[in-house]
Amino acid sequence: MFAIVRTGGKQYRVEPGQTILVEHLPYEAGQEIELSDVLLVSGEEGTQVGSPLVTGARVRATVIAHEAGPKIVVFKYKSKKRYRVRSGHRQEQTRLRIEAIEA
Repeated sequence: MFAIVRTGGKQYRVEPGQTILVEHLPYEAGQEIELSDVLLVSGEEGTQVGSPLVTGARVRATVIAHEAGPKIVVFKYKSKKRYRVRSGHRQEQTRLRIEAIEA
């Protein structure tokens, strides 16, 4: 059984027991959350495709930890002007463990 959920402006294909890395969510580590934006559910009884969401479907997940993503180097420069700026950015992310898919 798997589902496609939407969180943080992105879509993820999830299965029970899987861990995924999503955009930062405002929950504490160890807290159980519910993802209600389910776009598709597929199982033994068939596939349900939402328009845009599957009614009554939800995915239960547990927040494992909050992490920082890989560092992205931002480099700006203007040729022949001696202008160079180097900076970096690390996006905050949340690691989730999918507990169950309820359709």
